Amino acid sequence: MLISCALLAGVAALGRYAAPAGVSPLQVVFLRLLFGLIALSPVLAWRGPEMLRTSSLRLYVVRVVLGLIGMTTWFLALALLPVGEVTAIGFLTPLFSILGAALFLGEIVRWRRWSATLIGFAGALIILRPGFGPVGGEVGPGTWLALIAAICMAAASLMIKRLSDRDDPDKVVLISVLMQTPIALIPALFVWQWPDPYLWAVFAAMGALGMLGHITLARAFAAADASLVMSVDFARLPFAVLFGFALFGELIDIWTWIGAGVIFAASLYNAHREGRLRRATLAPITTGEPYSTGPSSTGPSSTGSVRLER
Repeated sequence: MLISCALLAGVAALGRYAAPAGVSPLQVVFLRLLFGLIALSPVLAWRGPEMLRTSSLRLYVVRVVLGLIGMTTWFLALALLPVGEVTAIGFLTPLFSILGAALFLGEIVRWRRWSATLIGFAGALIILRPGFGPVGGEVGPGTWLALIAAICMAAASLMIKRLSDRDDPDKVVLISVLMQTPIALIPALFVWQWPDPYLWAVFAAMGALGMLGHITLARAFAAADASLVMSVDFARLPFAVLFGFALFGELIDIWTWIGAGVIFAASLYNAHREGRLRRATLAPITTGEPYSTGPSSTGPSSTGSVRLER
């Protein structure tokens, strides 16, 4: 997940780099997907047609729609806001994902994580500043677009978790991109203009980084609960700020740093708490101590996981 954060922050920085060149975000989305599909073609050639077979087509359709909306609004926001600010608002994504994991995936989210989630939302309000004080009233189109992107990406992340439980991560990414690319071409045609030659290298890099970022993301979802994986998503901020400063000399304002710090603390607490619970869960297995899996069970659940009653 940390590798995914670094790669996707790089995609954001490259998207911001392409925006002043006059290339529409709708066209950027298509080219990013096209070059991503090209980057994935060796995987398809190596593993064969089996990579295109799935019994979860409806889930892929939902994931594709959510992903396209999230990606498009994300690139539109990058054209209007600094990379670091878009990334900071994007901290809503892991918080929405934790809520969704509890409501729709049936993951156990204890009251401490709910508290941390509410604190994270408070941090998001500090960033958004919806009309409070002399710095309020600054919510513009870029902020709302970033907010929509965060919601859609959170929902898409939950779909990736569902799909990664059924298909392997490479297949999840390949089928998703294969479905998204022709759909993204349609709006891109209405704003199409041929980019400057140097931008083709930028789009190729975006495609490669984006595919690697989503493959590592899907592998993270295959290895752990969605709520745990998304609690690490805060790591995108330092990478995004580093890239934004190196490429554009951008610095985000003090309120964004404060809000991001609050969200960082909430996300870090979630990750720390998960680590402690995981060690406590594994302890009875490794030490031979008795454990409880619920009132009607005498051993590990049928899925192989162990849940301690607390």
